Amino acid sequence: MTTAAEIMHPGAQWIPATETLDRAAQLMARLNVGALPISDADERLCGILTDRDIVVGCVAKGHDPSRITAGDMARGTPRWIDAGADVSEVLQEMQSHQIRRLPVIKDKRLVGMISEADLAKHLSEEQIAGWAAEVYAKS
Repeated sequence: MTTAAEIMHPGAQWIPATETLDRAAQLMARLNVGALPISDADERLCGILTDRDIVVGCVAKGHDPSRITAGDMARGTPRWIDAGADVSEVLQEMQSHQIRRLPVIKDKRLVGMISEADLAKHLSEEQIAGWAAEVYAKS
């Protein structure tokens, strides 16, 4: 059994919900990532912020990214997976919610993220094709 922890990119970082989008963009650039999990004051997942969210949801609408917070951009129910979950559960979670990035949690702490690149590195071509058909075909 391959687990979420075995395919994730370790060392993911939270962005506090109170942090501004310009700071979030700087952190994304420094970490070379396109998404950051958003945490509330208790370090619980309350959303995911993507580079696209910053551009389309803030900048393109004429808003000032130094005045909009990550928490302002958090929408919907955040999805995550336990570090011990089987890869089939990872795929199911991502497919059923049509998401491309999935935070990995262990003992209520963020331990990593699973992205498309992680799937491509660790899964068979057949598994990737099935995942892509579900995530992208329904978009």
